[in-house]
Amino acid sequence: MSARRRVPLGEGMTSISVRIRVDFGPGLAIGPGKIALLEAIHRSGSLARAARELDMSYRRAWLLLQSLNASVNAPVTVASKGGSGGGGAHLTPVGVDLIKRYRDFERRVSQEAVIEFQAFSTTEHPRAPPKGAGVNSPRLSTGSRRSPR
Repeated sequence: MSARRRVPLGEGMTSISVRIRVDFGPGLAIGPGKIALLEAIHRSGSLARAARELDMSYRRAWLLLQSLNASVNAPVTVASKGGSGGGGAHLTPVGVDLIKRYRDFERRVSQEAVIEFQAFSTTEHPRAPPKGAGVNSPRLSTGSRRSPR
């Protein structure tokens, strides 16, 4: 469920990606996962189908949608009950506008990131740690090998 946008830099360079999360307060935020969920609901017309498309449980999708609705000042979806035509979920105008503004902002920030950081991103001087090596990995320590605690 990656909503990461990659911006190509040019011949011999890697791509730069930016992940944006907008915090409205403690525990109230929107980010790539919630935006991807809204986009999937918009495409499918259903929270259940959107959850399957994103390979997440219905409960997880429902909780993300509840969190999203708590983060903004108006509902982003409207649910309809099942029946002969089945139930569904549809975006409100606020939900559609939220996706558009988030994706537009993400695009602008990604373009700025390329301008600011492309000089650090050449493949001629790779500086990335080995795959699987984290910040606290013994492979990145000052030489002493410590056993995990």
